[in-house]
Amino acid sequence: MKVLVVFALVALSAAVALPGFMSDEPDGIPTYQKQHDVNYAFYKIFEPLRDNNLLEKAMTFNPVSDTSMYKDGGIAVRKLMDEFTHKRLLEKKHWAAATNKRHLEEAIMLFEVFMQCKDWNCVSSNGAYFRERVNEEEFLYAAYHAIKHSPLTQHVVLPAVYEVKPHYFAKAEVIEQAYEAHEMKLRNIVFQNNFTGNLHDMEQRVAYYREDLGIGTHHLMMHLENPFWWKDTYGYHIDRKGENFFYVYHQLLNRYDAERISNYMPLLEELHLDEPLHEGFAPQTTYKFGAPFPIRNDDIKLHDVDRVGRIHELVHMVDRIHDAIAHGYVEDEQGNKINIENDNGIEILGDIIQSSYYSPNRKYYGNLTTLAYTMLDRQVDPKDKYDLPPGVVGHMELYPRDPAAWRLHKTIDNIFREHIDSLPPYTKEQLEFTGIDVTDVQIQGTLETYFEEYKWDLVNAFNDNNTQTEFFDIYASTPRLNHKEFSYQIKVQNNNGAPKKAVIRILAMPYRDGNGALIPFDEGRWLAIEMDLFVKTLTPGSNDIVRKSSEASITVPDPLTYKTLVEKTEARENLEMYESATGIPERLLLPKGNEEGVQFRLWVAVTDAAEDVNDESIITMKKYHHYGVHGVQPDKRPFGYPLDRRIPDKQTFYEVPNFKETMVKVYNHNVFIALPRH
Repeated sequence: MKVLVVFALVALSAAVALPGFMSDEPDGIPTYQKQHDVNYAFYKIFEPLRDNNLLEKAMTFNPVSDTSMYKDGGIAVRKLMDEFTHKRLLEKKHWAAATNKRHLEEAIMLFEVFMQCKDWNCVSSNGAYFRERVNEEEFLYAAYHAIKHSPLTQHVVLPAVYEVKPHYFAKAEVIEQAYEAHEMKLRNIVFQNNFTGNLHDMEQRVAYYREDLGIGTHHLMMHLENPFWWKDTYGYHIDRKGENFFYVYHQLLNRYDAERISNYMPLLEELHLDEPLHEGFAPQTTYKFGAPFPIRNDDIKLHDVDRVGRIHELVHMVDRIHDAIAHGYVEDEQGNKINIENDNGIEILGDIIQSSYYSPNRKYYGNLTTLAYTMLDRQVDPKDKYDLPPGVVGHMELYPRDPAAWRLHKTIDNIFREHIDSLPPYTKEQLEFTGIDVTDVQIQGTLETYFEEYKWDLVNAFNDNNTQTEFFDIYASTPRLNHKEFSYQIKVQNNNGAPKKAVIRILAMPYRDGNGALIPFDEGRWLAIEMDLFVKTLTPGSNDIVRKSSEASITVPDPLTYKTLVEKTEARENLEMYESATGIPERLLLPKGNEEGVQFRLWVAVTDAAEDVNDESIITMKKYHHYGVHGVQPDKRPFGYPLDRRIPDKQTFYEVPNFKETMVKVYNHNVFIALPRH
């Protein structure tokens, strides 16, 4: 049965926030109205607007008629309008990618217009106007970044990107089947959307992780929170930006290795620029307009890419960074030496390696990551002979799907490790929390994962001439990993005679590799995955702490389906729990494990919150995710502490009373192969 959703037009001045829906926006406009506009701006993004209010703005608004609505007096919008008027912007109905320098420039111009708006009327009017006139992909890029960073949209929820652009995530054959069902007016139809590849490729054992919709969303949100091109003039300084770049990828890589161990595979190897690239990739998905995502064959030699860069440029950039690590300093543009042999060194190197505008010397150290992304992505057509569109590496929501992309970041991760391993190990005194003793750590419940089918909406894949908003209940279904709920039971003795506020960190180190060989302790700490971080007040004497897996501060719930987001918005329900989608999906907190059980050393470290925490409220709000809120980073310690530094003598850890290790196993009893049927 067709579900038809018709919205009443609500004037901005008359919008009233009902109880339960956030309304404390700085401009006084209730979040409900903003969420309504955002929902409609992204609905059927490749077709004309369906909302009458936004459509009227698109037709009647003049972005430069009243420049007093902009904080910069209209400088950004005049620049964009000049490009638009002289037809220098990319046309609509054409692919676009952030790895294309000009496409990125155009998207940032629109982002800057949004960020200069003083109020929501300015944002929504410009959004409606440019949505109908600029390239759809560039509009999405600009709008998603602006919603994430603007003070006017702090409570707005971004629609799930895989439902905004379903053709990026569903196989071409699934989209075709869904179109046929739509044309036949069939309803309540679900099409199976399994993973790429087949059993002949061992890498397909972990396709469920690389191609997980939540991992793609997480990767996109990482870059939305921390764009390399961010400038503080946009509104605030992003604290520990370079270190964020390092650690979120480090954790993704470690979780990927945990999945490889679970599937009896070798640990991930780095990508060597002078060796053949063995892993090919066939995305089996398409752009909305234009060709399918290109296929990269196996065992190709890496080539220079015309009009992009040469392999030797990447080699020189890497060499300069290695030299800086070896010497213990980097040089800024004025030739001043900046010491990196300290806790802040990882931040500086992260800015350099990310190609961030925070880099002290972009001219000398270059744009390693952005150039590497583009060159890897263009290996399918390095001479630009066939006019192919970018591959999945050119889109942050698709980047994790390519197995070679993980190897590229393993190479980058090893550069960071070279620096971190050059720092002195922590002493016992640096690790201790005086008077605190962790006496026992237990797991309540079984650490067990399972596979389930996840149904997601394909409504935005269809073209139609309907002027109303309709949800046809035509879905794709994709297998995905989940886990049973469990709890940590932690006993802590406080011998200080007074309450102590503590930070409790939980990390898991893999114990054996995919072949069953023991992983050395120091190698295991580098492969550790973060499980949780929270603040707890310890009363004098014995403290029995129970922490549920669902409470983990590093995870986020699944995004709402588009239909549910619309329905909850119109019902003015509270959407606060969905505002931040940056963390690891809750269901992926545990690695898959296997039938025999994958062993991990589970470490609980209890440290002094007075020394460790900038803003406890960010952690308790479950908005930790290593990003904080609008640039405020809650954690003072190096990310990964206390397992970040090398551990030449593991006995040191066993002698620290506020640390405790227990051995655990993660099980999975599914016989699971989600590959194409032949």
